[in-house]
Amino acid sequence: MNATSRASSQNAFAMLRGFAQRRPQAEVCEFCSVPLAGIHRHLLEVASRKLVCACDPCALRFENVIGRWRLIPRDARPLPDFQITDAQWESLALPINLAFLFSCTPAGRVIAMYPSPAGATESLLPLASWRELVEANPVLTRMSPDVEAVLVNRLGDAREYFIAPIDACYKLAGIIRLHWRGLTGGDKVRQELERFFQHLRGPGPKVEPSAVPQTALTHA
Repeated sequence: MNATSRASSQNAFAMLRGFAQRRPQAEVCEFCSVPLAGIHRHLLEVASRKLVCACDPCALRFENVIGRWRLIPRDARPLPDFQITDAQWESLALPINLAFLFSCTPAGRVIAMYPSPAGATESLLPLASWRELVEANPVLTRMSPDVEAVLVNRLGDAREYFIAPIDACYKLAGIIRLHWRGLTGGDKVRQELERFFQHLRGPGPKVEPSAVPQTALTHA
């Protein structure tokens, strides 16, 4: 093999090695290392707020257990009777009309987070505003601390509220980070957002993705 052929062969091997390194690795349970299906359970390490993947047998060991790890619920619950005025929403001082709020045990307070092109961003939440929401919506007192959040969608004309698993809320943030393009997000991110909320809504009337205007993600 001459020097030119050898160099070409080395380049080909380097390309194949780089391709192999870029392939996504199969997810495994972080407790027993068994391979996981695409849809699987998650646990929250409370102190660090870190999410970990788990198989069903390992996950169920933590059901109704309060300790280092907490099992994240599977399902979201729509709140069709949720009460919040425009003034109350404005008092939360969030930069966009999409956010999730949850009780954080380590911090000893309620945290508000909103998705952005950089990921989930934490915002200081006025305690008085949260108390007003709880008084108007006693269902919030039944949220599981750390692992459930009230998810608010006020994009465009939407006025939707859910109690959602915390991993679903972070998935929403990941959708925006992955698909955001340009200054206003682009069509793809709006389509993915609508798909996400249709899944949370469950069976029933569907809203077309065009119902979310281009400026909805960039202005509160």
